[in-house]
Amino acid sequence: MSAVVTVTEISQTSALNLRGGDQEQKTEPYSYANLLPHFSPEQYPPLTPFKHEDPGFRALKHTDPRAFLKNATNVVELTPNLGTEVYGVNLATLDSEGRDQLALEVARRGLMVFRGQHEFIDRGPDSYLEWGRHFGRLHIHPTSGHPKDYPQIHLVYKDAKSSYNFEREDSITSTVWHSDVSYELQPPGLTTFFLLSQPTTGGDTLFTSQISTLKKLSPSFVAFLRTLSAVHSGVEQAQFSRSGKRGGIVRREPVEHVHPLVRRHPVTGEEALYVNRQFTTRIVGLKREESETILKFLYDHVDKSADLQARVKWQPGTVVLWDNRVTAHSAIVDYGKSNERRHGARITPQAERPIPALEGLDIPSL
Repeated sequence: MSAVVTVTEISQTSALNLRGGDQEQKTEPYSYANLLPHFSPEQYPPLTPFKHEDPGFRALKHTDPRAFLKNATNVVELTPNLGTEVYGVNLATLDSEGRDQLALEVARRGLMVFRGQHEFIDRGPDSYLEWGRHFGRLHIHPTSGHPKDYPQIHLVYKDAKSSYNFEREDSITSTVWHSDVSYELQPPGLTTFFLLSQPTTGGDTLFTSQISTLKKLSPSFVAFLRTLSAVHSGVEQAQFSRSGKRGGIVRREPVEHVHPLVRRHPVTGEEALYVNRQFTTRIVGLKREESETILKFLYDHVDKSADLQARVKWQPGTVVLWDNRVTAHSAIVDYGKSNERRHGARITPQAERPIPALEGLDIPSL
C-alpha cells in the first residue's frame, strides 16, 4: 500500500480532536479530507526564471491604497512595526484592485491576520490557485505533501499518528526561524496560509520583522553586511525526505542559490536582513570560522529579539498573509501530547530574485 493511500485512509475517518489516546470516542468524517497530504512520485524539472510584476506597484497609483479596509469592523496593530489584525473584511470577495492594495499593505506591515474567513477557506483548491496567481507564479514544493491533483498547494500536517512536516526531533526547541524556500532563485513574496484543523490550544506561529532586526544593528555593521551574500540550500530538506521522513518524496532535485545578506523590497524600498537558520548555510567569500561567527550572531539576534516579534494565535476561519521578503517565521510545535490534528494549507507565489540593498553588489553563481 502506498504512502498516500495510508495517509488518506487513516485520516478521513479519524476524529477531529482525538484526545489523550482515547480511542473509544465517536469518529466522524473529516470535512477537509480532500485536502489531506498526497505524495505523488511525479518528478518536476528545475524551475526557470520569470519576470515578476509585483501587484503592490499598481496599488501605489491608487488615491487610497488602503481602501480595501474601509468596511473593516476592527483593525488592530499587533505591534508597532509588525502585524495587523483585521475583522470584517471578506477576502473571498476582494476584486483585483483590492488584492493589489492588500499586497501593498502586507509589504508595509509584513504580516496581516484576517479573522472570520470561512468563505475563503471553504471555496476549495481551485479558488486557492486563482487567488495565489494574482500575486505571482505559484511555487510547487519539492518535498511536501499537497492535495491530490493540486501540487501548488503546500500542506503542513501533524496528528496523533503521523507528521508530514520538516521537523527536527533532536533539538531542545521546535522554534526554527526561516523564510519559506529561500533556496530558490526567486523565493516567495506574499504568502497566504490558513489552518483547516487545529489543536484546542497551542500550534501558534511566531513572526519577526527582518526590517526591524536590521535596524537594531549599528550602521557600520549594517554597511558591512550589505557587501555580503550567502548560500541558501535546499539539500538538507531533500535529505530529510530521502531518509523516509515527511513522505519520502523528492519531486525536484534540491538547489542552492546565493542571495544578498541585506535585500531591498522592490515596492517599499525597505531594507531587510535576509538570512535564516533553516536554509542559509554560509557567507560567500569568508573563511568558515568567520562565516559561522557572523551567521550565529545574526541567528541569535533574530531568536532573542522578542521586541520585534508578533505571535499569531489561530482561531477557526483565520487567514494569515505575510511578505517572505521582509519577515521570518516559525511554527510552535507544543501540542504533540494532545494528539490533536494541525492541518494547514499554504499558497506560495514566487517573487523577484532578491535585490541587493547595496546597488551594484555582485551576486556570484554556484
